[in-house]
Amino acid sequence: MAAPHAPAPGTVVVYATTWCPYCHRLRLGLQEAGIEHDVVDVDTDPAAARYVESVNGGNRVVPTVLFADGTTLTNPAVAQVAARLA
Repeated sequence: MAAPHAPAPGTVVVYATTWCPYCHRLRLGLQEAGIEHDVVDVDTDPAAARYVESVNGGNRVVPTVLFADGTTLTNPAVAQVAARLA
């Protein structure tokens, strides 16, 4: 399934929810690290929810991070995101 949102090179899309503590921690860490990112709420965007499920074995696991090359990481540490962008 194609991602409904495409990050620009050097940035990421974070599929998240407003209530998820892991999402909040990742978003704060990305901000502190100066990593540009867009956040898409899977609770309000059905296409995003389906995409997250498609890359996580049918499960809606957040945060799921999408990179410009089309790859994803699920519940990554900020260091993992930074390393993939380097």
